[in-house]
Amino acid sequence: MPGVGSLIYFNSASLDGYIAGPDGRWDWATPDPEVHAFVNDLLAPARTHFYGRRVYEVMKVWDDLALDDLPPAERAFALQWRDIDKVVFSSSLDAVTTRRTELRPVFDPADVRELVDASPTPIVIGGGLLASAAARGGLLDEVHVVVAPAVVGGGTRYLGDGLRLDLYLSAERRFANGFVYRGYRVRRSR
Repeated sequence: MPGVGSLIYFNSASLDGYIAGPDGRWDWATPDPEVHAFVNDLLAPARTHFYGRRVYEVMKVWDDLALDDLPPAERAFALQWRDIDKVVFSSSLDAVTTRRTELRPVFDPADVRELVDASPTPIVIGGGLLASAAARGGLLDEVHVVVAPAVVGGGTRYLGDGLRLDLYLSAERRFANGFVYRGYRVRRSR
């Protein structure tokens, strides 16, 4: 992962490009311990995460889970998540309830660029809608995906329709459970 002033989109996706199926579920993308540990290491350099409302509502469970009840990779992720700063972009939330979390009512590309440029570490953005807004604003530097061995036939896209990014492959890894990781850097137009 790059350092200062970089915005990285990370998510899991089905082979046909969805982060949630038509029913809103993503159980087909649940990582096993090997994949979970890899993702923990991948995201560890980032000290700030950006979320939209939906992703935040899914992720906030990590704030209160009983650590003793979790397998090692999940426990490590919960500790990691509790120790990062989080910015939630939502016009429908009145407040956030997790530690180290700031609520902003709009995703303004100019404001986000300032946050990213001022960060001493990479920032991770979660969620297809928010990442698509960042891509349309020319803010994404990297795109990382763990592809699950599943075709779900519809749902929430990994990135929005009509979006064009030119990428080059920077990293790749296969896992025993059939998942495949790919990391890409965004090619900038000249």
